[in-house]
Amino acid sequence: MPSATQTNQPTPESATSASEKRVTEPKSKKSKPKGEDSVFLAMVEAVVFSTDRPVSAGKLAEGLEEFQSHPAASESKEADENSEQDPASSSSVDQKRIAAAVAALNEQYEQSGRSFRIEQVAGGYRVMTLAEYADVIGAFQKQRDSSKLSKPALETLAIVAYRQPITRADLEAIRGVSCGEVLRSLLEKRLIAITGRAEVLGRPMLYGTTRAFLDAFGLSSIKDLPQTGDQAGELSQSL
Repeated sequence: MPSATQTNQPTPESATSASEKRVTEPKSKKSKPKGEDSVFLAMVEAVVFSTDRPVSAGKLAEGLEEFQSHPAASESKEADENSEQDPASSSSVDQKRIAAAVAALNEQYEQSGRSFRIEQVAGGYRVMTLAEYADVIGAFQKQRDSSKLSKPALETLAIVAYRQPITRADLEAIRGVSCGEVLRSLLEKRLIAITGRAEVLGRPMLYGTTRAFLDAFGLSSIKDLPQTGDQAGELSQSL
């Protein structure tokens, strides 16, 4: 009977080791990877949101490489050996991780009812609004584009049209006032664009009119600009 009692009761050492396993093992499996994945998702999201054009998975993987967390201790040696033997394989894994991160982000956006997704466009990832919001975006864009130009904007646009390519300094010398805000407004309306840089000290930017400008005023080319008359008045009526 005493021997049976001793067999059924755990020793202090075995009880201690069992309790340590119950306490420590779940922590090592749950907390760290979850935090790492969350940070990585945030980094991918930040980069995609900050770009104004599609960014490829390869560029994302390359840019985030130094920020990616190291593999778990049990897998680090095997991962290092594989990356040394086949660099292309390591790059492929990185791009798969990017694709998985994008899918996870889109799932979060869908669950929270967001109006946008990260889509693959022209070989890269870009934030795009959902198709069902096209009407409201179109109405807003039309309202913004159809707003009439102010008198300073009309004067600046006329100078750019007749004197292009022209620098901001030359514009301000002609008008006698600062043109920074006006130029920014005309750039946003796509009526003018940066066409190059002047071959002078500091190489300032040159401005010129765009196809949108020609389309707005029914011109086939800059040569069709009227040589007489009040062009500013015509511009005001057209816009």
